[in-house]
Amino acid sequence: MLHEEQEGRTGKGKMVKKEFTYKGKTFDELNKMSITELANLLPARQRRKIKRGFTEQHKIFLKKLKRGKPTIKTHLRDMIILPEMIGRMIKIHNGKEFVQVMIEKEMIGHMLGEFTMTRKKVQHSAPGVGATKSSASLSVK
Repeated sequence: MLHEEQEGRTGKGKMVKKEFTYKGKTFDELNKMSITELANLLPARQRRKIKRGFTEQHKIFLKKLKRGKPTIKTHLRDMIILPEMIGRMIKIHNGKEFVQVMIEKEMIGHMLGEFTMTRKKVQHSAPGVGATKSSASLSVK
């Protein structure tokens, strides 16, 4: 009986996919907004960056996006993810190599650098010779 009540609440027991919204605006509404209107919805750091204006490098990056290349390489880890970037593959430099990231709707308002780690997790192996007192007595081959 409890199972029947739960099914009744959700319809036919199927998961309903929730439409994406950002601060109450749908993805289509966000796409139609100008950058200054979008800035009013973003957090303070991103809003301030947009109000001050993008640098020349940021403007060039946005032009490359509009050209329609399938993947774009960039060092701009501080670029704000805008609605026009959704669905694109962007290779972001992490200090050593370019890491490929698929931009999704949930990333709007974040920075590109948040999605590529600059440091690896340290993986320790066995200690070297002379690292401990017991390793001095081992034969070295």
